[in-house]
Amino acid sequence: MIRYHYQTDFKLGEEDKYTDWILKSVSRAGRKVSGLDYIFCDDEALLEMNRNYLDHDYYTDILTFDYGTPTELKGDLFLSVDRIRDNAEQLGVAFEEEVRRVMIHGVLHLMGYTDHSEKEKAGMRAREEECLVLFHVKH
Repeated sequence: MIRYHYQTDFKLGEEDKYTDWILKSVSRAGRKVSGLDYIFCDDEALLEMNRNYLDHDYYTDILTFDYGTPTELKGDLFLSVDRIRDNAEQLGVAFEEEVRRVMIHGVLHLMGYTDHSEKEKAGMRAREEECLVLFHVKH
């Protein structure tokens, strides 16, 4: 249902904990997961994908490809470990926390949330924070 793939030296660790957290976050939103693949890669891999699929010529921390329905989430989430590491440093947060933020950010996109305007960005950030709190909540 949720799979993790690594194209860099980075390894998530405690994958079951991440899977439980994502499923809990999605369930609280009244949705289900039919299949999510998280692919952790480097800046250059994501830049190439950004150019090829979106015609964007810049680095990004995540690209999300949606294959689901409004109620069942299915997609590929490509994350740049390099970009996440840089973002964590710039924001002054732990790398692991930034990884979680980017992971749930992609899930929120799959649920239909956008972040084009400042108002949407603020709403997305609030939803991310709500989900991030769930990571530390015991079952």
